[in-house]
Amino acid sequence: MGDVVLRPVRPVRRRLVSVSAAARWRLWASVAVAGAVVLAVVFVPLFAQLDQTIVHLDDRLLGPSWAHPLGTDEMGRDTLVRCVYGMRVSLMVGVVAAVVSTVIGTVVGATAGALGGWTDRVLARIVDVIASVPHLLLGIILVALFRPGPVAVIVSVGLTHWLSTARIVRAEVMSLRARPFVDAAVAGGASRLRVTVRHFVPNVAPQAALAAVLAVPHAIWHESALSFLGLGMPPHLASLGTMIEDGRQALLTGHWWPAFSPGVFIVVPTLAIAGLAGFWRDRIDPRARPELHL
Repeated sequence: MGDVVLRPVRPVRRRLVSVSAAARWRLWASVAVAGAVVLAVVFVPLFAQLDQTIVHLDDRLLGPSWAHPLGTDEMGRDTLVRCVYGMRVSLMVGVVAAVVSTVIGTVVGATAGALGGWTDRVLARIVDVIASVPHLLLGIILVALFRPGPVAVIVSVGLTHWLSTARIVRAEVMSLRARPFVDAAVAGGASRLRVTVRHFVPNVAPQAALAAVLAVPHAIWHESALSFLGLGMPPHLASLGTMIEDGRQALLTGHWWPAFSPGVFIVVPTLAIAGLAGFWRDRIDPRARPELHL
């Protein structure tokens, strides 16, 4: 009986160490990629100015080289510089839209959880109705109400990505309502508004901030999809989605880099941001750590 109990101990410990090491490697890889993206979007425009109206037809569709590491597009413009400018626009739109959606979701979720009753039921039905419409379709409807540009995309993304945040915050607030310190505050004469501001909001802030970080990749993909469809950024602004659409014709002639390069600039940074968010999630919620699920 003693042998049966003690034999699994060593393999389990080795597994925990390996998973933890893999998590550290993912964290440092995510930090390196995210740091490289931030440095690129900050410093590259200082040394390489981009004018969308200038074309170099003699240099059109040149392959990757030392002069043009990612080649040139059908207008002879440097693909790497355009990708950096497009990533700059995507990050700006993604961060602002994520903040907008998080604020909306936090306010709606905290209100529903704190007030309860018919207010909670009405807000929950509103969330369910909006969630039943696909995000991209709703985003197209919203962006069609504005002129193409960053503001239209931010409004479209911000008004379609707050639902999950509202549900998370509502669930956290409802669990906090059963805590003894909330009962003590209510017994002491604190109003619902005071309890919400002093107790509920500070306790759900880490989850709301995590939701904001996770919303950034979604916003980047959403902006790229709208630009790919011609509904996002105007033509004079470099956008990764627009670059992929422009590079589709080049694929037919065997020139892969005009479409492939902006796709990499969309996928790799969003994976890095998701990796950082996953590490943060494990820190604020130890139960979600994969090494604890044996």
